[in-house]
Amino acid sequence: MLNIRTANEDEYQAVRALYHSMIRAMQKAEYTSGWEIDIYPAPEYLQEVISKKEMYVGEIDGELVAAMVVNHDFNESYNDFDWPTEAAADEITVIHALGVHPDYFHRGIAKQLVRKAVAIARENNQKVIRLDVLAGNLPAERLYEAEGFRHLHTLPMFYEDTGWTDYELYELVL
Repeated sequence: MLNIRTANEDEYQAVRALYHSMIRAMQKAEYTSGWEIDIYPAPEYLQEVISKKEMYVGEIDGELVAAMVVNHDFNESYNDFDWPTEAAADEITVIHALGVHPDYFHRGIAKQLVRKAVAIARENNQKVIRLDVLAGNLPAERLYEAEGFRHLHTLPMFYEDTGWTDYELYELVL
């Protein structure tokens, strides 16, 4: 049974190792997130989101098997797009860095994380959830669409790990 909770500060190394495992596995996969070890998610970023209680982990029998960040931060390029839902920055929840350990792929864990993010946003009276996915990451695109997110646009955005690359923008109105 998957238990989803905020990460504890003493779990930084375990969270970092989890992301390293995911990134290594995705390098050999047909579809990729574009993430690179210690570039995205960067160690400083992981420490920051863990300390702010924005990092959520999924655990099974005490083992960390998944992680995601849920907060209000978004890429500045989001401002270049005319989102269909009017919302102030503090009414927008954003999902980042959602991933599952390769030993637990295809078990519905990512779906459970997305549903947890939706529940968190609803509990906090958010208007909308937004996110971006590296263009061509079909498993992620399918996941979000299956969970009710609407694909809105392909937008070039800059991230440290990918440089200027096309990302798919998604939105779920709450």
